[in-house]
Amino acid sequence: MTTGITLLAQLEVRGLPAPQGSKRHVGRGIMIESSKYVKPWRQDVRAAAEQWILTRPGLYPMDGPLSVDMVFSMPRPKGHYGTGRNAGTLKGSAPSYPQGMPDLSKLVRSTEDALTSAGLWKDDSRVVEYGRLAKVYVASDDPDALPCTGAVIRVRAKEVAR
Repeated sequence: MTTGITLLAQLEVRGLPAPQGSKRHVGRGIMIESSKYVKPWRQDVRAAAEQWILTRPGLYPMDGPLSVDMVFSMPRPKGHYGTGRNAGTLKGSAPSYPQGMPDLSKLVRSTEDALTSAGLWKDDSRVVEYGRLAKVYVASDDPDALPCTGAVIRVRAKEVAR
């Protein structure tokens, strides 16, 4: 059995990645997101996906086994830089990767939900494999790092020949 993978979508989303976190109950069966940033992020992802779909009519929503890459470019905290004349210089002690909040898995959840609502795929249950999932800093040496906050998303069809 051989496996092939065909690239179906490659999106560059600009915006601040936000996690699909917990919801809180506000009464009468109404639940709201605990993060105020998730709605704008989902709108940014949806807009990028809808634009992609518009330029390729008839191919979407995808249905079948999919492999997905998501690389999120996160802002670097001001504390990672020097002060005064060294304000633009990264401190030697600054970490190479964003190790704190938000959780990578929660970023994936919010992004998948936005791609579903945009109609890129029939349902996020079609994702059977993740390729590269990563959080990187904006403008880092990573090949998928964006010059601003956002994400690079690649969706591939998993084709299995028997």
